[in-house]
Amino acid sequence: MTSADLTEGSRVALLVPGSEQYVDLVLALLGRGVFPVPLDPALTEAERTRILAPISPDLLVTTTEGVQALLAELADPDPRDTLPRGRPMHCTSGTTGTPKGVDSGLLPPDLAADLVAEERDLWGFCADDVNLVLSPLHHSAPLRFATGTLLAGGRIVVPGRFDPAAITAAITTERPTTMFCVPTHLQRLFAHWDAVGVPDLSSFRLVAHAGAPCPAAVKERLVDLFPEGSTWEFYGSTEGQFTACRSEEWRAHPGTVGRARPGRTITTDADGTLWCAVPAHARFSYVGAPDKTAAAWRDTADGPAFTVGDVGRIDAEGYVYLEGRRTDLIISGGVNVYPLEVEQVVREAPGVDDVAVFGTDDEDWGQRVCAAVVGSASVADLDALARSTLAPAKRPKTWVHVEGLPLTATGKVRRDRLPDLLRD
Repeated sequence: MTSADLTEGSRVALLVPGSEQYVDLVLALLGRGVFPVPLDPALTEAERTRILAPISPDLLVTTTEGVQALLAELADPDPRDTLPRGRPMHCTSGTTGTPKGVDSGLLPPDLAADLVAEERDLWGFCADDVNLVLSPLHHSAPLRFATGTLLAGGRIVVPGRFDPAAITAAITTERPTTMFCVPTHLQRLFAHWDAVGVPDLSSFRLVAHAGAPCPAAVKERLVDLFPEGSTWEFYGSTEGQFTACRSEEWRAHPGTVGRARPGRTITTDADGTLWCAVPAHARFSYVGAPDKTAAAWRDTADGPAFTVGDVGRIDAEGYVYLEGRRTDLIISGGVNVYPLEVEQVVREAPGVDDVAVFGTDDEDWGQRVCAAVVGSASVADLDALARSTLAPAKRPKTWVHVEGLPLTATGKVRRDRLPDLLRD
């Protein structure tokens, strides 16, 4: 299949490293109503097959040359001058352990314009912006900041795989105005700057972080180093965005992730589950999973609202405080790791009778992926299996052998007790 065979609603899986051309291709596809499916190029063949099966992409792009060739076919009109007809089809996981495609559907022109305007109005994207890309572009947040910048007439800088020295050099030479990051990025940058000195950060007007809880000391240093009023936090998911919060608000309301973004209303259930009512351009469904789509949405007085299962509270001024991430989710270096997916792989190893994967606090990565194993499989064999079947972020860094997993009376794993196994 070539670009001539792609029609509205077609899907193109992108399994290549990020670049400026990668972002242009995403815009070129969306401008034609074709959905790019950004995926981690480090996925194993087994992972690719499992994730793409329900999505059934019409075309796979697996090389930089493939990006260049397809973009050349689609470059007229200029992708930066066209209106995206939807959102990229990013994949997220859940209780099935297999990532699901998040489908915004084809948007009519008015809603497509609303989609672009919402990001532009919130973050102030403009033609003078230079967006420094720190995170892999197959993730939704960095791709959203990059596309928003290009659509506003700005430019992006993609240094490649995260390296504090390369990022510091790019800050010095490119004078970026915006940057999205996760707390792990900040920790590594600050450690590097302690050794070599802090670069001139005066060009920044916006530094937004998300993806994992940010330690208070890291947050305070972020605010102190960057220009006044430039630092933000936001809370959201692959499915959609909930809040945005200036650091000055965070200081006045310690621990908050902010208030509902414009056009949204956030409420909680009696059990604290967060629900977010969103405008028409921000709705979605899960590809091939109507039951999970139905469970994620409900009608409210403020319109259709969705949840990703996160729990929190909302104070009298509307500030949201997270009290727990969605069930079982591990966030390591800003990357979502779903225990069930890892467990399904490890459980197939010879000598594994049972396994439970969990996260523990980690100074560098936010959380470390750990696995409690019942059985005789050696750590060396388990490591080898993980390297051959799981992307790097999903591989357990700590293995602990146990005689049995902590269970409830009904036989379910007590995940709240798993970290205690490391101390036994």
